Amino acid sequence: MDSATAAVSAPGRSTAEPAPGPGTRIARLARRLRAPRLDPYWLGGVLFVLYTTLSVSRHLRMLTMSWDLGIFEQAIRAYARLQAPIADLKGPGTNILGDHFSPVTALIAPLYRVFPTPLTLLVVQAALFALSAVPVTRLAAHLLGRGRGLAVGIAYGLSWAVQRAVDFDFHEIAFAMPLLAFSLEAVVRRRWTAAVLWAAPLVLVKEDLGVTAAAIGVLVLVRLRGAGRDRRATALAAGLVAFGLAAAALALGVIIPGFNNGGSYDYWTKLSGGDGPAPTIPLDTALRTLAWVLLPTTGLLALRSPVLIVALPTLGWRFASHDDHYWGTDWHYSAVLMPVVFIALADALVGARHSPRPWLRSCAHQLPAAVLAAALAMTASLPLYGLTLPETYRVPESVRATEQLLDRIPDNATVEADVAPISRLVNRCRVFWIGDTRGIAPDYVALHLGDGRAPKDLVADAERAHPAARYAVLGSAGGHVVLERVS
Repeated sequence: MDSATAAVSAPGRSTAEPAPGPGTRIARLARRLRAPRLDPYWLGGVLFVLYTTLSVSRHLRMLTMSWDLGIFEQAIRAYARLQAPIADLKGPGTNILGDHFSPVTALIAPLYRVFPTPLTLLVVQAALFALSAVPVTRLAAHLLGRGRGLAVGIAYGLSWAVQRAVDFDFHEIAFAMPLLAFSLEAVVRRRWTAAVLWAAPLVLVKEDLGVTAAAIGVLVLVRLRGAGRDRRATALAAGLVAFGLAAAALALGVIIPGFNNGGSYDYWTKLSGGDGPAPTIPLDTALRTLAWVLLPTTGLLALRSPVLIVALPTLGWRFASHDDHYWGTDWHYSAVLMPVVFIALADALVGARHSPRPWLRSCAHQLPAAVLAAALAMTASLPLYGLTLPETYRVPESVRATEQLLDRIPDNATVEADVAPISRLVNRCRVFWIGDTRGIAPDYVALHLGDGRAPKDLVADAERAHPAARYAVLGSAGGHVVLERVS
């Protein structure tokens, strides 16, 4: 057989092009993996590892606050058993849907059924936060180019509000983060149907987010003014406004009171002040938090984008509240604002880069690097910095001793506990908050030994709280004590 015949008899292979060797194939794969379109997904993967490591390491060292984590775990544990979402930590027999309307958390139930541990909730939250970075980065890269887009995405992933939320237990707002990010990406890219479809499920995340969904509908209507007449998109946006407002009203006025033991929405007192005039948040506190939301994250340039409309409902209820927890920069309350302000930043930068004002064009050119530098600098005083410290990865002996003590409590026991023991017990016991058992005398009481109190003092307190029961010290270790009911 001559060479020409050999070439014809081997389809798809030319004698002038030998089959690529292993080194060539690896090089091609490496080039594909470095493709710009994959940047958002690589960033999301890295953030998932960072967030998960932070959450898990805190849990292993018993540093999580445990209260909210325990409440959500009780509800999700019930969902996993196809039962009503009862959260005894809010009071024996309390249906969590009478506290906040967050049925979306039932999506975690299948995973929890396989992995019945609080770590399941923390890992899911880390995944949702990391996923929200994908549309933020993808949009920024589309509008600003690869380098600047990646800078905006990293700054978002490291933003102070996201870090605070990852650091503080588990919350339903983790589901809102990707929904908001994907919806707003679609709005800016004028994909109206996708924007509405991503926004609509927000009503299942929390009762107030129906108003945020409506705000996205308003944003779409604003963007449509400059896009010509699009009757279908206009109808979708108007429908989203009506749907979001109606869902919020239904949740606040019907669903939550219907499941609530008192027949009302308990958090109205955060606005009304109860029986007296409502105290107000100091103006300087509100302005300081607003500055934190807008200044280090966007250099205030986000104010140039109508996307910021979507932040108004969250800012509005926080401003109306007199609870200082809502207006601080700790906790998780500012996290849902981060997808909004960073997408507003990317949107504003497009116009600013073509501004007739030279100073604004220069600012727009430098701002992605500046917000990234700010995020990196602030991380030195934020939770993710802990990942650089060796002690983050060491479980103290006091924690091990406490866990061994809590393991002596049998499964399915009733336990009255304060913060630290909650997340070690909820997945296998019925746990009540200390002082809120409402007549139930628990089998065990698990408490932190603080203020120099002796175990015998806690025994006396337990017997005063439950006069028909008698308790004895089961054991103490790691700064905690467990009391056992003996009669």
